[in-house]
Amino acid sequence: MRYIVILLFFICLFVFPAKSFGNDIESRVKAMEETLKAQQKTIEEQQKIINELKEQIKTVRTEEIPKIEEKVAAPKEQAGATGLFGGSALTNPYISLVVNTYAYGSDVKESELKTRGIPGYTFLGNEDKKKGFNLESAELFLFAPVDPFFNAYATIPVKEDGAELEEAYFVTTCLPQGFQVKGGKFKSAFGRINGQHPHAWDFADSPLIYRAFIGDEGLIEKGAQFTYLPSLPFYTILGAEILQGDNKYLFGADASPGLHAYTAFAKSSFDVSDYSTFLFGLSMVTGKTRTDTIISENSQFRGNSTLYGAELTYKWKPSKKKSFILQSEYFQRRQSGDLYDTTLATINRLTRQQDGMYLQGLYQWERWRFGARYDVLDLFNNDFVLAGSRTDFGRRPWRATGSVEFNPSEFSRIRLQYNYDKSARDIFNPASPSANNEVFLQFIFGIGAHAAHPF
Repeated sequence: MRYIVILLFFICLFVFPAKSFGNDIESRVKAMEETLKAQQKTIEEQQKIINELKEQIKTVRTEEIPKIEEKVAAPKEQAGATGLFGGSALTNPYISLVVNTYAYGSDVKESELKTRGIPGYTFLGNEDKKKGFNLESAELFLFAPVDPFFNAYATIPVKEDGAELEEAYFVTTCLPQGFQVKGGKFKSAFGRINGQHPHAWDFADSPLIYRAFIGDEGLIEKGAQFTYLPSLPFYTILGAEILQGDNKYLFGADASPGLHAYTAFAKSSFDVSDYSTFLFGLSMVTGKTRTDTIISENSQFRGNSTLYGAELTYKWKPSKKKSFILQSEYFQRRQSGDLYDTTLATINRLTRQQDGMYLQGLYQWERWRFGARYDVLDLFNNDFVLAGSRTDFGRRPWRATGSVEFNPSEFSRIRLQYNYDKSARDIFNPASPSANNEVFLQFIFGIGAHAAHPF
């Protein structure tokens, strides 16, 4: 009997736990099956969403894209739907207005300023400079993409005596990589400052070499520009321009029928550190010349002109609050032709080989910027040979400039500038002061969406 009880004890000990263990496994299996069923249901729902998205993509491709292509192909037909105040980026140009105004003072009489030229270079004076308050311009700038193939730009300075169309041109956006064409009326890529508008200058006036060789406004011409941006480890641009040749200092609208000025340029830049960049370039412009700006309005030069330019800029900008720029340009002009005296009815052979440069530096600290500039002409070449005789105009024309400016924001600038100008030589006008002490108090304000200036 005792053995039977022991046997029953061991049977209960092993049988009942095993049965409980089996029930536990069965419950776990059922739970896993329920989980898998739930996951399968989620997967089916997600697959349904994916199929719906695919159908929507097919609908966009078959219905919306042809409509978009139709709008691009026929923008005039769509103009009635969007209108001037529509939401399309293609029909709403970026518009900005930059007001450039200044107060001017000088110890030279205002009547003398108009005739205070640079003997040997130009007899034209500073007609735009008037003592007291001056409005340089209220410059209206417009930009918009025309379509996927062209962008359009226009600059319209409005002055006290009216408005003028300074620039109006298109730029291609669809040519093979690296190539671009610009056409219309635009600022030539010759030199560095020439491509900038006055409100973007680092000083209130342009350097002497611009006034002496191509005028304060620079080389703004009707024509076409072709550029190529090769794939190199550093930025490099090569270009050429075919121009009408209207610039009255270097060429003249009547010098030759049609296009008679041509430029070529190569520019490059590379980083020397995380904060420092060098920019350098070479430029050349040449063409037929017919101008009456050399000696007097009673004389006219007819011949050929070539102007060479070299530029070098160093930029250091470790932060938004601090920077330094050192910049220089060198110009050399070569001319040969005949000088006609309309009063005496004489013709004399004239050749000129003249040069000049400027060097300027600007240091920015917080919202303040301090600048200094030195201009000089007749640096290495000062040949003015008329009828076989070299004319000596005396000492070199030069000018020294200092400025301090405060920039409350990126849309406004207040600048105080002083010029000590000895560019007039004054050998033909002894009564005039030998130096012109000039003071500018300049205010520049910009509103609207203005395109970024070149680096």
